[in-house]
Amino acid sequence: MSLSLNKQTPEFFINGILNGEIPLLSRAITLVESNNPEHQDLARKIINGILPHTGKSFRLGITGVPGVGKSTFIESFGKQIVSHGHQLAVLAIDPSSTKNKGSILGDKTRMEELSIHEKVFIRPSPSGGTLGGLTKSTYQAILLCEAAGFDFIIIETVGVGQSETAVSKLCDFFLLLMLAGAGDELQGIKRGIMELADALVITKADGTNLSKAKAARAEYAQAMHLLQPPESGWTAQVKTCSSTENIGMEDIYTMIQSYETFVRTNNYFGQKRNQQQHQLFLQTIEEQLKEKFYADKTVQAQLQHLKSQSNIQPFLEVENILNEFFAKYKNNKP
Repeated sequence: MSLSLNKQTPEFFINGILNGEIPLLSRAITLVESNNPEHQDLARKIINGILPHTGKSFRLGITGVPGVGKSTFIESFGKQIVSHGHQLAVLAIDPSSTKNKGSILGDKTRMEELSIHEKVFIRPSPSGGTLGGLTKSTYQAILLCEAAGFDFIIIETVGVGQSETAVSKLCDFFLLLMLAGAGDELQGIKRGIMELADALVITKADGTNLSKAKAARAEYAQAMHLLQPPESGWTAQVKTCSSTENIGMEDIYTMIQSYETFVRTNNYFGQKRNQQQHQLFLQTIEEQLKEKFYADKTVQAQLQHLKSQSNIQPFLEVENILNEFFAKYKNNKP
């Protein structure tokens, strides 16, 4: 990454973002994604500067099983969103390789029409192996997009997994996409994901697959009613759609609007946002403690030494390393 990114002042980025300058928005997101200490310092100052202008968007989290057609759905549904006068930002989290941490970042190529719309900003980002497919910088990217004037934000995650529930910590509405006729549907997804979903949509409900989609809708609707009611008081709904034929998109948009009205009326919307901020606060503490611990040279040497040993006592060694680590910082000897 070029160091030219941090040659500008925080005010330069802040003013540009608030004026809706997309190139500066993109550069600011690059800064929050960077591991460069200088970039991180500049990113923190930018975030602090734009904070008063954030929080006014609706945040939609979308996940689904591999092959369900998340990008195709977003292409179709995104056009529905902007047709209602919204400015849309799509944060598409691409899976990173567990070996080299690289990712394809190809979502723009899969959303050809949406990516060139004047009211749409699409930003693919690597997951970096983060649990739930959400990068550490996803939340900051949301704030930056809100400050730039985008009032509807979609967070597309890499796919369903046990840790995919992390998306619920960032969004206002959690939409789960599913396929019909792909095996035992109810066994193909974790119960925890379904419990967090505010709605479930059966995709590819067209042609010869239409009858299967309708049957799957009835089966999922019955299963959703057996789950514990959500804190919001909202009854999760099950819909069908065809992204390629643009069928069902208006119905899904209306459902989401109904949800927003419902949770704003009963004050759950603000309550959930507050809970999310507290969860992110605690998560950030954990991440920074972990980062400092593994960056400590003494810890690195101890871990390397133990790696070569046999028959170690795991719990005892952990206690010794942690005690020494915290004693060092307690004595102000980093």
